[in-house]
Amino acid sequence: MAMTSANTVFVYGSLLSDDVVQVLFNRIPRTAPAILNGYHRFSIKGRVYPAILPVENKNVTGRVLSGLSATELDILDTYEAEEYDKRTVDVSLLDTSEVLQAYAYVWGNSTDPDLYGDWDFENFKESNLKDYVEMTKRFVKELEDTTSSLP
Repeated sequence: MAMTSANTVFVYGSLLSDDVVQVLFNRIPRTAPAILNGYHRFSIKGRVYPAILPVENKNVTGRVLSGLSATELDILDTYEAEEYDKRTVDVSLLDTSEVLQAYAYVWGNSTDPDLYGDWDFENFKESNLKDYVEMTKRFVKELEDTTSSLP
């Protein structure tokens, strides 16, 4: 029986970078390397971040961020584009083989023609991370401006 944690998210793309997580949450939550079985991580044409979809006999290596606050989960919901569906998945922790339930943002359109190949984090780090961190800073600033102007 998988342990359930509402405050745990499996990440597999830009959020594998502590730099991006730090900008988004202003802290680094507890992280652990994990595997999501039965999914594949695709590149998306014209985007620097990936998408995952269920694919038999494939797996995605990523990490879980745990101990997230409700506010941090809200930030993630806004941060992940509307093309993603938030689902509960079973992930295996690499260091303990423990299986736990976590949220994951899964690409909504399973027949999207823009998905192809594999997505490589090292490649992203080299080519896109710097710009991506700047973009994330702008996102956070806009989010703060929006929330601070609410009554």
